[in-house]
Amino acid sequence: MSEAVLTRQQASDAVTGHGWRFVLGSLCTAVEVSSLAQAAEVASLAVAAAGPGAERRLLLDLRGDRVLLTVQVPGAMRVTGRETELAVRVSAALTAAGHPTDAAGGSPRAVQLLEIAIDALDIAAVRPFWLAVLGYAAVDDDPGAAVVDPYGQGPTVWFQQMDRPRTQRNRIHLDISVPHDEADRRVAAAVAAGGRVVYDKEAPAFRVLADPEGNEACVTTWLGRD
Repeated sequence: MSEAVLTRQQASDAVTGHGWRFVLGSLCTAVEVSSLAQAAEVASLAVAAAGPGAERRLLLDLRGDRVLLTVQVPGAMRVTGRETELAVRVSAALTAAGHPTDAAGGSPRAVQLLEIAIDALDIAAVRPFWLAVLGYAAVDDDPGAAVVDPYGQGPTVWFQQMDRPRTQRNRIHLDISVPHDEADRRVAAAVAAGGRVVYDKEAPAFRVLADPEGNEACVTTWLGRD
């Protein structure tokens, strides 16, 4: 298995047609189930197909109506051939057992990953507070690095450097990372619901939207980032 880091295009191409989507440095999919017992069955099949050594690369979230699966390099937002091969292997095993992977999870909405971004003048000063109040963990020793939930229950929190104080503007916003071909539909739905596009010069990598009172969120994809 190759340990070379794949470009975003390569990662997306490698899992296209296998029921997975590349989102924010991770491979994501879902399997519809009818009960928690069936969810446990799907999880068992996925773990067996993943093989030894996959404990920290394959993440499973079991629900009564679906199993959400994520494959990623532990502690890093990147994908190598090892992860794409693992995802394809898991899909093959689940499909053969009558549980096909489907990145849409049986609904109109595709898979997505959520992050919270905090604007700060002194990231090193505010980051310890968020680590403590959220009970989160540091990914590495970089005082400006993102912080994560060690139990995988909450979204990643990252810090955006400000160059000067800003008033009358929210300083915490949500980043919604979606599959590259889901972004236009999501943005259109947000605008139709009363929002507006604030900034789109970096599209399709990201677009900044605002609600009717100016609170912002970014719809992001991997396109345009390599």
